Amino acid sequence: MIANPQSSHRYSLRVYYEDTDAGGVVYHANYLRYAERARTEALRDAGIPHAELVEQFNLMFMVNRAEIDYVRPAILDDTLVVETETSDVGGATVLLRQTVNGPRGVCATVRIKLACVRIGGNKPARIPPRWREVLAAMRRDLGTDTHRGD
Repeated sequence: MIANPQSSHRYSLRVYYEDTDAGGVVYHANYLRYAERARTEALRDAGIPHAELVEQFNLMFMVNRAEIDYVRPAILDDTLVVETETSDVGGATVLLRQTVNGPRGVCATVRIKLACVRIGGNKPARIPPRWREVLAAMRRDLGTDTHRGD
């Protein structure tokens, strides 16, 4: 059964002490961790969890490209919301845009290109139809998005 996804998914989290650097702000690499968690939850909530892709098709998504624009810092104890939306779905790839929002506005934007690959050989594989359909439903008109990764 395919869930009825909205055009974007929201994932909330809190900034813990372990997430910050010596200056008390979120360490830059942690935005990738937040984005990874948000992507996993977006797929799960949309009815297409990673585990099912592995079990049914022996496939997985691997990050092929990641770009981050840091806008303003998140700090200890902030509540963040990571919004995930699809930019484009290809035969074996999907482009996602993830926006990390904090109490003072946008903290970072992350553009991720995921490649669907066979487990073990890491060779590209077509995204199964159900995954493609749900990912396409998470697409939003991004208008001024200037990412030209594909």
